[in-house]
Amino acid sequence: MNSIPTKRTRREYITAGLASMMGTTIEWYDFFLYGTAAALIFNKIFFPSFDPLTGTLAAFATYSVGFFARPLGGVIFGHFGDKVGRKSMLLITLFMMGIPTILIGLIPSYDSIGYWAAVALVLLRLLQGVAVGGEWGGAVLMAVEHAPEGKKGFFGSLPQAGVAPGLVLSSLAMGMVAALPEKDMLSWGWRVPFLASVVLLAVGWFIRAKVAESPDFEQMQKKGEKVEMPAMVVLKRYPRQVLTVVGGRLAEVTWFYTVVTFSLAYATGTLGVPKTVMLDATVWGALLALFTMPLFGILGDRIGFKWVFMAGTVGILIFAPQFFMLLQTLEPKNITIALAIAIGLVYACLYGPEGSLFSAQFPPEVRYSGISIAVQVSGAIGGGLAPIVATSLLAYGKGSPTYIVWYLGALSVIAFVSAACMRESAFATTALSAIRSGNAGSKRA
Repeated sequence: MNSIPTKRTRREYITAGLASMMGTTIEWYDFFLYGTAAALIFNKIFFPSFDPLTGTLAAFATYSVGFFARPLGGVIFGHFGDKVGRKSMLLITLFMMGIPTILIGLIPSYDSIGYWAAVALVLLRLLQGVAVGGEWGGAVLMAVEHAPEGKKGFFGSLPQAGVAPGLVLSSLAMGMVAALPEKDMLSWGWRVPFLASVVLLAVGWFIRAKVAESPDFEQMQKKGEKVEMPAMVVLKRYPRQVLTVVGGRLAEVTWFYTVVTFSLAYATGTLGVPKTVMLDATVWGALLALFTMPLFGILGDRIGFKWVFMAGTVGILIFAPQFFMLLQTLEPKNITIALAIAIGLVYACLYGPEGSLFSAQFPPEVRYSGISIAVQVSGAIGGGLAPIVATSLLAYGKGSPTYIVWYLGALSVIAFVSAACMRESAFATTALSAIRSGNAGSKRA
């Protein structure tokens, strides 16, 4: 992660960090809003002819489309982010996320246009997925590459922490909608949070337009170190790094979407927990994560990013069975504790240091492409399939979450081993030197 120093003022450091956090807040609001609606509403709006379980699976299938589109976004925006610049890609992804969200709020229901409603939903979800696939890598790099030495973990945790307010805003929005009479909620109420995204889109553009380009990218431009095909270089030179990042993130992303999306449908549909109880508990967990993610990032600066991440994988292994036991008590207090620990501690321990840890595996020339490809492939596999796999395992277990717990436990072991194989931040400089040495050797030959 070391690079040739580029002098930055304290104000530029702060602006870059806050802009990354605010931008991801807005984009994750849009993404989470869809997930919550898929769990609670879309099966009734777009798939009313199915039985409740099949309708929920169909709604989650449209939800998964966004995840499967993420690797494509990672490749496209990673390529141009490494060649054209980080900042311009972030502005494009912001619009690609916000506009489809607004349009989702305008889609007629199944009763009005039949299956064309579901087709429109899938297409807009596809655009959302491409946008998020390019957004994450750029936001993390703008924060980490702007950060002063010794604070990479803290700055890298800021765009990660943007997930928390995004989740809070989307949960509060859907919580207010859920409080409406069901007829009003299904006819017009669910659309309001999606249409409200226009305000967040304007705020996000204003903030991100003020951020300077990444100093690491500026250095690459000055020294002419950019590569022609970053994605090909990543796959050819760094397959081990890609695999370890994919393996490490699978548990994190599966845990999060099992806790936030699947458990919402499970608790309300199978256990009979009121929607507002689950949404309120999710808000408390997200609020806690807003503070704990930066703390885990700072801890990563002190003891090493991978050690903090590995502690989070152990947290999944230990807490997964407890999480479902607390939900099954049906007590609002216990449910709140379950979501607070699952999101605010276990997930935050994984996600807080993740941006800095994963960025450290690739040199600046291909860093946007490297982390985007690896992270988004794991997101497609883990996050995209998490609600579907969990729902299927729940049915296989005849309503018992035992198989889901085993599934999460297996992924946490894989993540622990993957993280143990990762190198700390010094690797980026070593890798960059290796590339230069290899190129120099080829020229001499």
